[in-house]
Amino acid sequence: MHIAIAGNIGSGKTTLTQRLADYYGWQPKFESVEDNPYLADYYRDIPRWAFNVEVFFLRQRFKDMLAINQSEVPVVQDRSIFEGVYVFAANNHAMGNIDERDFDTYMELFQSMMRVVRKPDLMVYLRASLPHLVEHIQQRSRSYEEKMPIEYLRNLNLLYDDFIYNKYDGRKLIVETDHLDLRDNENDFLDLTQQINKELCI
Repeated sequence: MHIAIAGNIGSGKTTLTQRLADYYGWQPKFESVEDNPYLADYYRDIPRWAFNVEVFFLRQRFKDMLAINQSEVPVVQDRSIFEGVYVFAANNHAMGNIDERDFDTYMELFQSMMRVVRKPDLMVYLRASLPHLVEHIQQRSRSYEEKMPIEYLRNLNLLYDDFIYNKYDGRKLIVETDHLDLRDNENDFLDLTQQINKELCI
């Protein structure tokens, strides 16, 4: 069984992934950004290295999907290959960092990968407003996130909604998080587990 947790930066994906893993006894799967050898070059010259960065992430996420599909234990994953494609790579394309030819090649590669992997059994989308995201980002005080332009977060939010509502055809659970505290409020967390149980018929 494969459960993916989706959501913008600051939406609480990593926290929820760990909480669900602890609660259900599932295996958590976190994305390792530091493994990408193109990141340093990317931040120095985004238009030059955006395609390289996204192809590396695509390869890594595809390997993760293959491993998850073959896992004998349930896995809960913090960010899936689909977000990498339809949100982050799409954003680089929309911003002009990846040109049309390269993006077409990237999408063809992704579509080929999708022929050999299964979608998650459930995608839980943590939907949050821009003020909610900003508040969470400020609370965790990561210096590299505090420099993030508000417009960047806004664009990602729009792409996330488009991805979930218009592009992703797998089973999904949309959770409006602005008035929830899934980290410290046990009732909020248990209410969510009941929704997950219903979706997964467990």
